[in-house]
Amino acid sequence: MTIGRVNREQRLEDQGITGLGTVHYNLTEPALMEAAVARGEGHLGQGGTFLVSTGAFTGRSPKDKHIVRTPGVEDSVWWENNAPMAPDAFERLHADMLAHMKGRDVFVQDLYAGADPAHRLDVRVVTELAWHGLFIRHLLRRPARAELDGFVPEYTIINCPVFKADPARHGCRSDTVIALNIEQKLILIANTEYSGENKKSVFTLLNYLLPDKGVMPMHCSANHAAGDPADTAVFFGLSGTGKTTLSADPARVLIGDDEHGWSDRGTFNFEGGCYAKTINLSPEAEPEIYATTRRFATVIENMVHDPDTLELDFEDDSLTANMRCAYPLDYISNASDTGLGGHPRNVVMLTCDAFGVLPPIARLTPAQAMYHFLSGFTSKVAGTERGVTEPSPTFSTCFGAPFMPRRPEVYGKLLQEQIARHGAACWLVNTGWTGGAYGTGRRMPIKATRALLTAALDGTLDAVQFRKDPNFGFEVPVDVPGVDGALLDPRGTWADGAAYDAQAQKLVTMFAENFAQYVPHIDADVKAAAIG
Repeated sequence: MTIGRVNREQRLEDQGITGLGTVHYNLTEPALMEAAVARGEGHLGQGGTFLVSTGAFTGRSPKDKHIVRTPGVEDSVWWENNAPMAPDAFERLHADMLAHMKGRDVFVQDLYAGADPAHRLDVRVVTELAWHGLFIRHLLRRPARAELDGFVPEYTIINCPVFKADPARHGCRSDTVIALNIEQKLILIANTEYSGENKKSVFTLLNYLLPDKGVMPMHCSANHAAGDPADTAVFFGLSGTGKTTLSADPARVLIGDDEHGWSDRGTFNFEGGCYAKTINLSPEAEPEIYATTRRFATVIENMVHDPDTLELDFEDDSLTANMRCAYPLDYISNASDTGLGGHPRNVVMLTCDAFGVLPPIARLTPAQAMYHFLSGFTSKVAGTERGVTEPSPTFSTCFGAPFMPRRPEVYGKLLQEQIARHGAACWLVNTGWTGGAYGTGRRMPIKATRALLTAALDGTLDAVQFRKDPNFGFEVPVDVPGVDGALLDPRGTWADGAAYDAQAQKLVTMFAENFAQYVPHIDADVKAAAIG
């Protein structure tokens, strides 16, 4: 049986998916909520939210993601970073998942990935869980109802959370698998209820496809000045570095919080919603995001709550530190209604430094920006990936290595060309620790970070004095109006200056050792900007 609105020439049976139970096409939020509650997938929360637990998987499983090694992608995929899957193994996985789906009800959402029609990808998501349909309906971009009558999916995702893969039969690492077959335009996900795998699979796909079109895909948030889309800023960073929080500036228009492209037409959001971390979320520091946790159809994922009142506990991380909420972008009052911006005037690279060494903000030359972009230094925050229980220093190239199918230099060169062409100012912002390393120091005060970013974006920093950092060579402001000057000198925040020096040298060495892998592939000016 078929329910919902769909292109009658593009139903699942037209894709060879037959023998199903009821197929629910493009249900809207109320219908998806009703189905999810009726099926026992979760329950209603305050304000009409949907409360759900994802079970054993409360974060991504990057080691279980594979790209099918076909002739068309053999020479363009960064295989050192992406686990291959043999085509015949993928075919067995596909056939077994389709057999598993026989007689089962499924939920289909036909959606757009990309706000710019010139670079948009038409994606169909097929899943066994109604709430996964709700999630991806928030996170990607929803066609007008009339557009569904002519929607033709270019890529299809099939997600079966209760199907367990067989590593011996399916050529994967474990019974959990995320497999991208770029030539067949098909993505298979199995044995994980973590909804973020859906959106990051689309992001990985765009990261492969867009560079061939001269478009820079970016793991970043973005906003622009009120009334002036030409004054756009992008904020690169891994999960937990502050992309969502810092781009949600009430004085600026939010373009998006996580995934964007930079084309010859400007900046555009890949998504239509936000997937925000909620641990320690407060109405004072993040009022707009906090308010979404009481809005109708917001997905509240893995949050502890009172069983009687359903009040959320934003501090209890006993389920996971990676507790999240997913909501449509228009739940943020100052969000862009187009998802489009101009060419970035400011490029901000966010890092969460668990060593407590880096200053809260530094100005980068274009070559230094490339160095830090390729280095991608940060700290993995607890819960974002399985097995990460406390901040762990890491280098994730392009601030998103798990989502990069091509070699880092491909993205680095695109970004370098765009910065040069449009004259963007570049900044490194540390949202991590100050006054000591993790366990001794404290997190950088968010009010200070916001004030420094505002000063960078509105041009205030152009008029202040800078000093050259002796360890990293970038420029650090000496004094910024409205910011405690002590924070600007990280060495001075430590009780023991010699201990800071030793920690800084340790970090410099880590940078140098990590960057050695890129030296054969980069230009001379970036080599000259290398430290250590």
